[in-house]
Amino acid sequence: MTTLSSAARRACAVSLVLAACLTTSPAVAAAAWAPAQEGSGAGLDRYYRQHLGWGSCVKGSDDTAGRVLDEAGVQCADLTVPLDYADPAGRTITVAVSRLKATDTRHRIGSILLNNGGPGGPSVESPPDVRKAMKDVGARYDIIGFDPRFVGRSTPLDCGWPVGVAWFSAGTSRAGFDRQVTLQKSLADKCRAAGASMLPHITTRNTARDMDVIRGALGERKISYLGYSYGTYLGAVYTQMFPGRYDRVVLDGAIGPGDYRPRLLKGSERENEKALSDWAAWAAQRHDTYGLGRTRAEVLATVDRVVAASARGPLAVGVGADAFRLDDSQVPVLLLTGVADDTDPTRASLAEQLSVLHMAAQGAAPTTLSPGFAATLRYMLRGGAEPSGVQLAILCGDVAAPRDPELYWRDIERSRAAHPLFGPLTNNIGACAFWDRPREEPTRVRRDVPALIVAATGDPRTTYKGSVALRSLLPSSRLVTLEGANRHALFGRYGNTCVDNEVNRYLATGKLPTKDLTCVKQTGRGLSRN
Repeated sequence: MTTLSSAARRACAVSLVLAACLTTSPAVAAAAWAPAQEGSGAGLDRYYRQHLGWGSCVKGSDDTAGRVLDEAGVQCADLTVPLDYADPAGRTITVAVSRLKATDTRHRIGSILLNNGGPGGPSVESPPDVRKAMKDVGARYDIIGFDPRFVGRSTPLDCGWPVGVAWFSAGTSRAGFDRQVTLQKSLADKCRAAGASMLPHITTRNTARDMDVIRGALGERKISYLGYSYGTYLGAVYTQMFPGRYDRVVLDGAIGPGDYRPRLLKGSERENEKALSDWAAWAAQRHDTYGLGRTRAEVLATVDRVVAASARGPLAVGVGADAFRLDDSQVPVLLLTGVADDTDPTRASLAEQLSVLHMAAQGAAPTTLSPGFAATLRYMLRGGAEPSGVQLAILCGDVAAPRDPELYWRDIERSRAAHPLFGPLTNNIGACAFWDRPREEPTRVRRDVPALIVAATGDPRTTYKGSVALRSLLPSSRLVTLEGANRHALFGRYGNTCVDNEVNRYLATGKLPTKDLTCVKQTGRGLSRN
């Protein structure tokens, strides 16, 4: 797993992005920057040829994460890039970059660039964990992390939001939806007030341009890439904008063509319902611990009662400084977040949260929350120390959203009959409805890419059908499928030996499997391949 700060981990978990913590190809062709112009003239040479001043990762006396990176042998530097690639002589910003150098220099393959998703997920802190996931082959790469523009240690944007995330449900009533319209407009207004000059340039296409500047500054003719979730979309965009400049490409948990848009979760309702049902079966076997019901059906009925109670009036949980009130716009977010991983620790965390909410729904007096649950609610409902708004800024800057609130309400009402819990969340209005229109069209994946795509059949975030669609769009690619897992992001994170071995074999040899492969989730450590 990525070594993120605790708040950054919560942002990733609650937001992928939420679809977090999502991807690959959007819909229409962009106004083309000829690849030959990118970094060969056009005023960009000084960026590509800049010297990276590698040194300590510590920034300030309280930078614990920086000290951990230093102890792991990671070096850090700041890369200078133009804010606007159409005006390379204008304002500049910095992109934070980290490097864990290859130790097997005799057999060095090159550099591999990382992205953890989001959008807006940092990866400066990731090289040590990726080196571990890559096992022996990790020693043959310089592992490069970076915080995308306006993220983490890069030049920041902070919209000053009063909440940590902007993904909420419309709830069960028109009044709840109207409150969401007001909230989302206020979030967009705050971002515009905080960074109007920067917002048009916070896009995936500009992050891909930054990636190519990183490649040039590293002195690499080609660069390999490992992207999770949204990072698969970013990787796909890079391959289209800069053909011939990538080597080995791993895309873990991809969004289907045309599905990249501000409402990233729209269309994932059935997968989330399946994951919730599987969790309910797990919780039913532990009724004596959590008290949620002795059968799958009883646990799901408890979930319904909790949501219904939160619609009648906010549920009071916690005490003192960690006292919170959750309504029917917020409870579904906790449920959706909790089912993105089917490992026992994550399932236990969701069961603990539902147990607290179940007691609140029954009128029990609030009690002290566990540190983990308190931290999750504190971030989601009050924000945190990290800057806010970048995730939405990227989505809104990439693809235009419908602007009429009534369109969202009609979508919510249509979805509610079949998907009463998740439909009002996945179809809800967001801040992008109040954003300025993007300056560039989204990138269309037109060029074939020999990538390795990795996906779980039960992924509730970037659904399996999206990875299948990407596979068909890239005929030279191969798909490694993990059967039977409700899990988003696999390589090096889920512990499936079959998946990890296939990815590492590809990274070591550069040779894709001769055909698509299937791995199987099993109890214990025995994992098989077909």
